[in-house]
Amino acid sequence: MKASELRGKDQVALQKELNDLLKAQFGLRMQIATQQLSNTSQLKKVRRDIARVKTVLNTKEAK
Repeated sequence: MKASELRGKDQVALQKELNDLLKAQFGLRMQIATQQLSNTSQLKKVRRDIARVKTVLNTKEAK
């Protein structure tokens, strides 16, 4: 996911995207805990996507 794609969305869509990413992060953490996740780089990608969404949300709220 690119930041330019996120800037085109409104705040409601960004909140929904953030909630979806947080649920995905929780699921990945549970898979790591139960030794079911083989590709651990997915967690890093989700974490960075969460940070991107939060950054775009904060910039939209500041305006």
